[in-house]
Amino acid sequence: MVTHIEGNVPAAPPSGARQDATGKFAARPEVSDKVATYAALDLGTNNCRLLVARPAADGFRIVDAFSRIVRLGEGLSLTGKLSEAAIGRTIGALSVCRDKMDSRNVTRARLVATEACRSAINGQEFLQRVFDSTGLKLEIIDRETEARLAVAGCSVLADPDAESVLIFDIGGGSSEIVWLERDATSPKDGLMRAWTSLPLGVVSLAEKFGGMDVTPQTYETIVDFVESSMSGFLAETRNLARTGSFHLLGTSGTVTTI
Repeated sequence: MVTHIEGNVPAAPPSGARQDATGKFAARPEVSDKVATYAALDLGTNNCRLLVARPAADGFRIVDAFSRIVRLGEGLSLTGKLSEAAIGRTIGALSVCRDKMDSRNVTRARLVATEACRSAINGQEFLQRVFDSTGLKLEIIDRETEARLAVAGCSVLADPDAESVLIFDIGGGSSEIVWLERDATSPKDGLMRAWTSLPLGVVSLAEKFGGMDVTPQTYETIVDFVESSMSGFLAETRNLARTGSFHLLGTSGTVTTI
């Protein structure tokens, strides 16, 4: 049956499931409790991504995946709300995700939404419409959680010889930067020495400065704007000890697209 990864994280119900008074979903009798299938869904400002995996001897084996550019945050920086066109595109993509989780008999899931839903005045209303249309109950995560999930997802890919790691996640509506310090007693684990989440990404920058015809002057203006937005993080880390061996590690949609 559908369970939770964490006690306070809503699980993804199968297609056609009905929620009872306690907020739980009815069990699927055809799904064996012995088969663990996990799903992770990330609804961002620009993309909707899903991974479905099962445990394997060396970690996890991906059994299904889905990614679609939905532009949920299109126009958000100008109006403060999610548009009907963006909502329609996104619900369509989430319906595909629901069907994939259903067909793969997902038993545990975490479904998160990020900056677009965090900042939109109709973000909660959108989540209710998603639930009414698809049965999926998304969780809006805060910026620190988003940064920590980025670290959890890719820190093991850092150069094992690096003394420090700078992880950056450039999204559609926000960008997370984490200075990860290696723990000398456990090189595979890292400590978040400092982090920041900037309320800007490729979609919001394109809407602010224009994304179709970017002149060298416009580009320099964007660089100056981003640098000024990072002033707090730079001041916070200015006196922290630097190392001669560090690794810049990028993750998520923008980096993988480039």
